[in-house]
Amino acid sequence: MKVKEWCMFCGECAGVCPRNLIEVRETSIRFSEDRCKECNICIDACPVRALER
Repeated sequence: MKVKEWCMFCGECAGVCPRNLIEVRETSIRFSEDRCKECNICIDACPVRALER
């Protein structure tokens, strides 16, 4: 997953991940790509479209 520079680190993506693979900090996102099933729920949940595959 790529995080665009305009990410607000709001945590919406982490809140919807069914596998709890996203950790949002104040100015960064940690993502466990190796365990991701590419459901894209996190991408769809982003209010500013800052995530992409």
